Order: sequence, then structure tokens, then C-alpha cells
Amino acid sequence: MSWGTELWDQFDNLEKHTQWGIDVLEKYIKFVKERTEIELSYAKQLRNLSKKYQPKKNSKEEDEYKYTSCKAFLSTLNEMNDYAGQHELISENMTAQIMVDLARYVQELKQERKSNFHDGRKAQQHIETCWKQLEASKRRFERDCKEADRAQQYFEKMDADINVTKADVEKARQQAQVRHQMAEDSKADYSSVLQKFNQEQHAYYHAHIPGIFQKIQEMEERRIVRLGESMKMYAEVDRQVMPIIGKCLDGIVKAAESIDQKNDSQLVVEAYKSGFEPPGDVEFEDYSQPMQRAVSDHSLSSSRGEGKAEPKFAGKSKGKLWPFIKKNKLSLKLGATPEDFSNLPPEQRRKKLQQKVDELNKDIQKEVDQRDAITKMKDVYLRNPQMGDPASLDHKLAEVSHNIEKLRLEAQKFEAWLAEVEGRLPARRQSGLYDSQTAPAVNNCVQDRESPDGSYTEEQSQESEAKVLAPDFDDEFDDEEPLPAIGTCKALYTFEGQNEGTISVAEGETLYVIEEDKGDGWTRIRRSEDEEGYVPTSYVQVYLDKNAKGAKTYI
Repeated sequence: MSWGTELWDQFDNLEKHTQWGIDVLEKYIKFVKERTEIELSYAKQLRNLSKKYQPKKNSKEEDEYKYTSCKAFLSTLNEMNDYAGQHELISENMTAQIMVDLARYVQELKQERKSNFHDGRKAQQHIETCWKQLEASKRRFERDCKEADRAQQYFEKMDADINVTKADVEKARQQAQVRHQMAEDSKADYSSVLQKFNQEQHAYYHAHIPGIFQKIQEMEERRIVRLGESMKMYAEVDRQVMPIIGKCLDGIVKAAESIDQKNDSQLVVEAYKSGFEPPGDVEFEDYSQPMQRAVSDHSLSSSRGEGKAEPKFAGKSKGKLWPFIKKNKLSLKLGATPEDFSNLPPEQRRKKLQQKVDELNKDIQKEVDQRDAITKMKDVYLRNPQMGDPASLDHKLAEVSHNIEKLRLEAQKFEAWLAEVEGRLPARRQSGLYDSQTAPAVNNCVQDRESPDGSYTEEQSQESEAKVLAPDFDDEFDDEEPLPAIGTCKALYTFEGQNEGTISVAEGETLYVIEEDKGDGWTRIRRSEDEEGYVPTSYVQVYLDKNAKGAKTYI
């Protein structure tokens, strides 16, 4: 099958067909270009999506990634980032291996096509010229033959006419001979031109055109092959990144399989465990019995009650099972987090203190390493004075040593608070071990006033802070005359008054109130004439006497 033999007369159609083939190539190049743009856009959107959901540094969101499910999500985001990189690689490879090569090939193809069809048109013009020469020779031969026939007929007519002179007849005879000779010459020329045309025509249809069309056919077939190779490369570019994309997807699956719901549940416990025991059963309060009987049942001194106004019971108490929660939230709003994290429950406070101690120890180690490095450098300077002045390092060494001492004092302060929380040391109110080193902190945090949720209930003001210092307790107990009772209270929880100025109470015990909460979170109570002290207000339910506005529960 050859276009030169099969399509010898389809020059114009072949020209249109080959142009269509080039248009197909350019269309495919445009298709690949748009695909690369889509891949780049997709990769960019994937990267932006991954960046959007990445945890922000130094934010609360970053703390959430300690859970295995959040870690798996973070791994998914990282894998998607790598996944986006593979799509960028697809775009780069398609551009370099398909678009650039095809664009260059199209330019070469256009030049080759132009050259081939130029040769074809030149061959066409040549055969058309030969045909025109043949037609001209033929017409001349035809004209000369007709002229010769007319001259012969004229001669015969003159020769037959007796009235014509002999000279006229001779002239007609000579004219006929000339015309015959011209016809013979035209015949010979026509025969020669015809023979030449036939040769040219044979060469045109059996040599020139088949050769040119064969080149065009080969060009077109190469175009088709090149298009097929580009399509294969198109698929191969995708196939090359499949292993990496597979690894990205495997990484996502592995991250999903690493999720441990039990571990996450344990982390929730560690994050929010307060360390308190659940409250006991609520006792039945018999409001039908007089207060004096209730007082005698709890071994309150009857002599203290004589001559005093009988406390008036209020209506139903509005106290709740955990009445300290709202006050804790209010105290957090009033000021910043205390330095010793006393606003947190015991377990959370212990974790925060331990974290702070670890951070301080790391800072101390860095400073120690820096001091050691400066000391070694100073020794080098001492041995080799030409390298530097040892005295120039004294200021820096003193500064680093001061920083180390400062950090160690800070670490000791937090270690003391940590030991206090863990029960390894007595309360600072008893030991006073770090009072001289941590005076500012003592002003804020010296009292152990933890309510059941572990939060301190004092208000964030200098006036209220001054009220809760240990010496205030001692000063108040130095009064010669005991304060009169202004009401009664019932212990909601057991309180171990281990610190100076406090008193231990048992859950359900009823005692006298001799001083209300002044805003510092403590209420002064009395069990007997010589046994009184402070308890956390949130641990008791207070009933004022009839001079008060009504029953009151401190929440």
C-alpha cells in the first residue's frame, strides 16, 4: 500500500489530511498543557489544605496532637503534602518529556510537510507546462495542415481554370508546396513534443509524485507513531509516581492503624484527672427538730449556747453537690494563672509543676554547658595568652553563673511546690523552707486553700491576699475575748487541718460560725471553747442567725 500509487490524483486531499494531522498533534499538546496546569493547581490546593489544618505553634491546638488520633491526622497531612509533591512531579515530567519534545517535533514536521508539498507543486507545474507546450504544438500542426489543404485546393482550382495564366498557376503550386512543407514541420514538432510530454507524464505519475507522496506518507506515519509514543509517555509519567503515591497512601493507612483508643482515653484521664474522691452520700437534714438538739447530738457545748439567740433556720439550702465550680471560673477571670498553678486540681497541678521543673532543669543544663565552654576557653587563653585575654571572659562567666544560680533557686521553688503536692514535704506554712527565696510567690500562693476541685478560692487582689497569710491567723487567735457565735455550719466534706490556724472537721459535723468569709475563701469556726480555727468556705454550709438576711451557702 502506497499513497503514491493509490492516491496519485489526491494531492489536495493529502495536503488537507496532513494539515489535520498536525492540528491533532497541537491539540494533544494543548491537552497535556492543561493537564499539567491542573496537576499544579491540584498540588497547590493540596499543600494549602495541608498547611491550613497543620497545628499552629505555641497554641492550644498544638497540645491536642498528643492523642494518637490527632497524631494520625497530622501524619495524614504530612503524607498529603508529599502526595502533592508527586503531582507537581507529574506536571514537571509531562512538560519536559511530552510538551517540549512534541512542540519541537511539530515545528520540524511543518517544515518537512512544507518542503514535500513544495516539491509536489513544482512537479505539477512542470507537467502542466509540458501539457501546454503539447497543446500549442498540436494546434500549430492542425493550423498548418488546414493551411496546406486550402493551398492545395487553390492550386488545383487555378490549374483547372483555362483563363488563368501559367504564372498564376505556378505561383499557386509553389504556395501549396510551402504550406505542405510547413505542415510537415509542424507534424514533426508535434510528434517530438508529444513524445517528450508522454515521457514527462510517465515520470510524473510513476516517479515524481509517488516519491513525493511516499515521503508524505512516511512523515504522516512518523507523526502517528510519535503521537502514540507521547500517549505511552503520558501514562508512564503517571506510572512512575505510583509507587511514591502508594507509599503516601500506605503511610496514611499506617497512621490510621496506629490510633489507640485506649491510649487516648488514658491521656484524657491524665489531662483532666483532679485527684479528688467522689462525694459521699448526702445526709437527711431534719428541719423539724430544734437546732439545740442537733447541736447536742454533735457534742457542741451547751454552755456556749446559753444566753445566745437561737439560730434561725432558713429555707431549703440552695447549695449544690459541687458548689465550688462557678467560683473557680470566676477566680480565673479575675486574674492571671498563679505561679504555682494553684488554680488547678491536684493532679493537673502536679503535672504542670513537673513540666515546669523539667523545663528549668533543661535551662540549667544549657547554662552549665555554656559555663563549661567558657571555662575551657579561659583555660586555653591562660595557657596561650596570644589567643586572647582571659580577663575578657570573667564578665560573661559571672553572668552565666548568676543565671545558673537564679534558675536553681527558681527550680527549688517549683520543686518545693511539687513535693508539697506529692506529699513529700509538709506545707510551706509549717516549714517555711523557701520563704526567704520565694517571697513574691508566697504572697500569692502560700496558703493551701484547695477546694475539692483543687482551685484556690481567694480573690485576685492585694487586699484579700493579705488576709490569708499565716501570721494573720496567729494574730486573730491572740484575742483575749472569744468571738461570739453568729450562726452554725455543717461540714459538707472532711477537711484535715494540718496547717497552722486551721481546724479539722468531719463530713456531716455541725459547728459554730464565729467569723464569716471575708472574701479570702476561709470561714472561722469553733467546736469548743478552746478549739477553733479556719476551714475552706466551700467545705461547709453556713446558717446565719436570725439577724442575718437568711440562710446562706458559700459557693
